[in-house]
Amino acid sequence: MGKITAAITGVGAYLPEYILDNFELSKMVDTSDEWIMTRIGIKTRHILKGEGLGTSYLGERAVQDLLEKTGVDPLDIDLLICATVTPDMFFPSTANLICYKSGLKNAFGFDISAACSGFLFALNTGAQFIMNGTYKKVIIVGADKMSSIIDYEDRNTCPIFGDGAGAVLLEPNKEGLGIQDAILHSDGGGAQHLYMKAGGSAYPSTIETVTNKWHYVHQEGQAVFKAAVSNMADVSVEIMERNHLTPDDIRYLVPHQANLRIIEATAHRMGLPKEKCMINIDKYGNTTAGTLPICLWDYESRLKKGDNLILATFGGGYTWGSTFLKWAYDGGDFSK
Repeated sequence: MGKITAAITGVGAYLPEYILDNFELSKMVDTSDEWIMTRIGIKTRHILKGEGLGTSYLGERAVQDLLEKTGVDPLDIDLLICATVTPDMFFPSTANLICYKSGLKNAFGFDISAACSGFLFALNTGAQFIMNGTYKKVIIVGADKMSSIIDYEDRNTCPIFGDGAGAVLLEPNKEGLGIQDAILHSDGGGAQHLYMKAGGSAYPSTIETVTNKWHYVHQEGQAVFKAAVSNMADVSVEIMERNHLTPDDIRYLVPHQANLRIIEATAHRMGLPKEKCMINIDKYGNTTAGTLPICLWDYESRLKKGDNLILATFGGGYTWGSTFLKWAYDGGDFSK
């Protein structure tokens, strides 16, 4: 028998019902469908409406979808890790709330905050518990209610982001499937270009911080775009070279959905045609930690057991990374 690897054995997701399209957005801020599509590539984004509904609601719905599809008993889940930068509150953790709402009574949970790279960081963290034999069933959630921290008077940020959540189940595998390799990076020097200034211990909430709009996402577009194109492409090529992969070996690039031009630049550097790129940014926008699992959910029916996938991401902080995994089942087949 081979060594134990951590394989994704199921995917779930949830997108809120309300859809904010570019036409409606153009009534709220000085922008247009043409401007957004040319620069970002987003047509619509889903927005969570309802008093008191936060990221844990998105995560709970994604976990419910995952459990229903796989037929797994909630009591069999050992651990849940939630990647998010929009927690319901500082404490308890959003993972804790998702576990409670989803009936995962035997699981413990914690959050990971790494912006748009959060899901990839959480995925590789959860994989360690599988590979060392500690746990058998681990759920990784990527979820963000970005509408809660977006200034809808700022045309540089409000067209980009949407709300949504994705969840994957990790289980042990001895067939050589699952996560094969990962390269993860962070650089706090990038914090000045993409951040939310207030709400933490450095700048607690005051009348001044609210008036100054310090509780919204601040992004310097050109600096972030340049860093994202360079770092996301570099790390994706590096993981290909390290694992002796050619473009012909790869079934799909699963890229973070931040900007269509960034996705295209990364694929070009990897030598991949557009048809080998998972792209749904036009439908959902940038759901931050949710983009990668939502992509897997969106394309699940097209995946076959043994397919080679490269997951790549770049986020605020800066954070970035890439993971090489072999898909563990035929899309739609949950009979493990």
